[in-house]
Amino acid sequence: MPLKIATWNINSVRLRIELVARVLRELQPDILCLQETKCPPGQFPSAPLAALGYGHVVDYGQKSYNGVAVISRIPLVKHHSNPFCARSDCRHMAVVLKADRPIILHNLYVPAGGDEPDAKINPKFHHKLTFLDEMETWFKSKAVPRGHHGVVVGDLNIAPLEHDVWSHKDLLKIVSHTPVETEGLLRAQKAGKWVDVMRKHVPPHEKLYTWWSYRAQDWQLSNRGRRLDHIWATKALADKCSFMQVMKETRGWPQPSDHVPVMATFDID
Repeated sequence: MPLKIATWNINSVRLRIELVARVLRELQPDILCLQETKCPPGQFPSAPLAALGYGHVVDYGQKSYNGVAVISRIPLVKHHSNPFCARSDCRHMAVVLKADRPIILHNLYVPAGGDEPDAKINPKFHHKLTFLDEMETWFKSKAVPRGHHGVVVGDLNIAPLEHDVWSHKDLLKIVSHTPVETEGLLRAQKAGKWVDVMRKHVPPHEKLYTWWSYRAQDWQLSNRGRRLDHIWATKALADKCSFMQVMKETRGWPQPSDHVPVMATFDID
């Protein structure tokens, strides 16, 4: 049976709920994880999604900033959030899916880190690096319970590989692609023995983007993208990933997010 899991930084779910509904209609994922929902508790616009058959919604949000949510048409057994950096800033949500081997799904929104890649003078960048360090420690032993498959999705706000950005050379000193960030993310990935399922389907030597800046006059013509959104899985589940799709066309929709949805299909028992 195929299990389709999608992820999307929506950049305000209440502003773009019609786009969310359109993605659900066109992609038909079983589960859609959102980041940067910017939605206070009790105000998540779930009614249009329930009308499409997505009756299971878990959200963890706050006004104006951050926020994560999981939208599903299959039951979610349980959920919890991990307070990275001792902050309750709505950057993580975990849910468990019932299967022959349960699947724990982590939806993450890693701090962007501000503009200056220097932790000594930029508190936002310091927060980002601390968050990555905690992810590495957590992934080693706490993220996936014994007997479970594991999936990590979300806006990790780092493009770790050379061809995850439009110009490796030009972005080495730009937040999201600096060596301290990319090395930190790859250490965290290695600590959890996660497989990058996007790069399973698109080889690392090929360009692959999920984000295009609002600042570009013609984002499609300039194509100065970055791969900030990711889907990882534990090896046994990654081996079952038969398809991956980047829904680039959403970047050209009216009032778009600067990120686009990514979906992976897993052939599970």
